[in-house]
Amino acid sequence: MEIRSTDYEEAVQVLGRISEFSHEETVESLKQRIGRRPHLVLVAEKDGELLGVKIGYQLDDDCFYSWLGGVVPEGRRQGVANALLIHQELWAREKGYKEIRVKSRNRFAPMLCMLLNNGYQVEHLEKKDGIEDYRLHFVKHLI
Repeated sequence: MEIRSTDYEEAVQVLGRISEFSHEETVESLKQRIGRRPHLVLVAEKDGELLGVKIGYQLDDDCFYSWLGGVVPEGRRQGVANALLIHQELWAREKGYKEIRVKSRNRFAPMLCMLLNNGYQVEHLEKKDGIEDYRLHFVKHLI
């Protein structure tokens, strides 16, 4: 499996194959959200097939926000999400960030487990709608 930096167009291709997202992202919506902030867009590819994506951007000089990511159904349970997460962390460290922040929802148990298994700590719980939509805010210190 190869993890590589990419552009918004390729990221949108992968995101469009992940049904769990509540709305469809476009190149324009990604550009609008990220703006001019330093950012990283990664994809995971195996045998020419795009299996996952991870997008993040700078919140401030010390903090990188891991905003959006996922794995297509046929790529799950193969370590794709974990490989993307590790690559993002290494990149953030190299760029001098001191921490990474990420949010997830109760409904995404595999994501929650992966974050906890990789040293992320729950910092805050945001109650939204039903309990499955509660958002957990995580932080990982990189140094």
